Amino acid sequence: MTQHDNQDLVLDNIYPPCQSACPLHQGVRDYLLAIATGDFDRSLAIIKETNPLPFVCGTICAHHCEDECRRNDVDKPPSIRGLKRFAIEYGKAKASPPSEAPSLEGKVAIIGAGPAGLTAAYDLARMGADVTVFDGDDKAGGAVRHYIPLYRLPDEAIDQDIDEIAEQGVVFKYGQKLGQDITIEQLEKEGYNSILLAMGLPVSRGLNLPGAEGEGILYALPFLQQVKREDFKFEGDPTVIVIGGGNVAMDVDRSAVRAGAGKVKLACLECNEEMPAFSWEIEEAHEEGVEMNPSWGPDEIVRENGKIKGLKLVECTCVFDDQGRFNPEFNKDNQNILEGDIVIFSIGQGGDAEPVRGEIDIDERGRIVFDNRTMTTSRKGVFACGEMVTGPGTAVQSMANGRIAAKSIASYIQGVPFDSAQLEEVPELEKLDSKVAEEIDRIERNSIPMMTPEERVRHFKQAELGYDPELAVCEARRCLTCAAGAQRIDELCVNCLTCVRICPYDVPVINEEGTVTIRNEHCQACGLCMGICPVYAIKFRSSYVDEAADAIEPAVKELVSKRNGDPAILAITCAYGAFALPEFLNKEHKNTAVVRYPCVGKVDSQHLLKAIEEGADGVVVIGCSESDKYKCQYKEISQWAEKRVNHACNLMESIGLEREKISFTELAGEEIDKFDQLIADAVKNLQEAGFPSEDKE
Repeated sequence: MTQHDNQDLVLDNIYPPCQSACPLHQGVRDYLLAIATGDFDRSLAIIKETNPLPFVCGTICAHHCEDECRRNDVDKPPSIRGLKRFAIEYGKAKASPPSEAPSLEGKVAIIGAGPAGLTAAYDLARMGADVTVFDGDDKAGGAVRHYIPLYRLPDEAIDQDIDEIAEQGVVFKYGQKLGQDITIEQLEKEGYNSILLAMGLPVSRGLNLPGAEGEGILYALPFLQQVKREDFKFEGDPTVIVIGGGNVAMDVDRSAVRAGAGKVKLACLECNEEMPAFSWEIEEAHEEGVEMNPSWGPDEIVRENGKIKGLKLVECTCVFDDQGRFNPEFNKDNQNILEGDIVIFSIGQGGDAEPVRGEIDIDERGRIVFDNRTMTTSRKGVFACGEMVTGPGTAVQSMANGRIAAKSIASYIQGVPFDSAQLEEVPELEKLDSKVAEEIDRIERNSIPMMTPEERVRHFKQAELGYDPELAVCEARRCLTCAAGAQRIDELCVNCLTCVRICPYDVPVINEEGTVTIRNEHCQACGLCMGICPVYAIKFRSSYVDEAADAIEPAVKELVSKRNGDPAILAITCAYGAFALPEFLNKEHKNTAVVRYPCVGKVDSQHLLKAIEEGADGVVVIGCSESDKYKCQYKEISQWAEKRVNHACNLMESIGLEREKISFTELAGEEIDKFDQLIADAVKNLQEAGFPSEDKE
């Protein structure tokens, strides 16, 4: 057996790289397809199948999915996070009921209402557990609520997620600080048979530098909270020095700019390439005027008469040793001083295990003793999750960890052993074949619209404006729909090589045995091979082609039932581009039913004949002509779609029916307003061909 002979079996248990890279394994490909075809409600429903915090993730997710997207092998990945936000803003779907009837009977207390705790609460409630979330603050959200600036994450986005989690039956109790208002022992006495600790990393770290004591020293998290909740403003346009190069440091930099700093300077050990902050965070800070000083280590805070005058720096020549461990080295002969008035430490966060000291074991470094395979602490029935045990990460990574904790708690309640190492890891597709990648059209990425830097630094309003429907459907269309395309039906294939000859991407190949293998892990889902295969030995892995074909019969039946004397026309159009926009989808067309295909290259001649059989007086297949705005990434579509229409016309003529009943035309997306005129022309052609309208009354 060759590598490719068993490929269909392999693909049944494999994710596209985007889905595999997502810590929550969301169906990225499918929700992008739904956006690209104008079904915004469906897109949101798919997102909510796996994500209990879609509003938060659609706004600030680190989009690990984009890093692994196979379109990186072609040009740039789709803006997946931006498209998630679009689905949330334009879709109306609620979270669907659990796939299995809730059966978990247990009372669970969750301490901490950050992403990890909220995800665990959501999952356990949907399993049937009685879940209460306790939090020391007055609102849920944890770090994303209290520290992420409003220009990145508005409160309204968090509120919408919390409301939907509460709708699952989760109870929230605020102002309940662990170790003060509640204890583990007290919760156990109240009947909670499982307790989950998810308190995050609430402590900002500093450095023991000369001059670090005294006025003018701030710490990242308290500063961010003051700016966000207390409308903190600097006085006198000070120069602010931020120590640190991570994402929190970028939030501090940019918040300082908005809070009235005259100048913001950043200093960090890492060089430009090593800075741990995300590249887009660094770029946006640059745009807002933050001065970057990489490869410098803080040595002393310079003071004069007690007031800060600057930060003495020493060149950092290396941050990590040969084993990748943090072990910075310095060149003491190369020093520098950054002038400034205020210093903000942003060098990392730590956990606070003091509230549980004496109730569960804490190690010599002040960390909770924790088993990451069982998610358990030293006390029976007490679990932990999130950054307090994993260390710093992204919100979506914490959510995934909370989901594992929920599974562990469910197993504990049911008396079943749990080991996270045994959780199934679904592999991802291999890299895109370089020869296939070369054949894929390059399509420029549609960046998420943002305010200009000059505008956004004036306030804390959300800097990203988000996509409108037109930009969103175009950007979602750039998805390569990996692993959704063609597969060979072995028992039908006669190895005629037709698919090998016509595929524009050289996906079908002749294997070592001399038979055809469709390398569906590299298929671009254009669909040309499906309709040309003489024995119908090719089908699509995804159901969306069948869904389009199945829509023909009911659409025609409803159309015919409402016929008012004029010809009843079925229009089969592309589902992408302008055909996916609300102004087209929401418009009624007289005596016309519209069935949209995810590219008319997937229309089969049989589908057209079926429409005539069901009573349609005419069928118009409308392909997409060349368009700069609504660029199609498929090749040779119109050529082959027209051939299939002509084939259907020949079949019609062979059985004594007018070939004019079926026609093909093209319409550029920019001319979508000419759709009705195009249908009117088709009706005129039918009538000129002798359409007996009086018999159809």
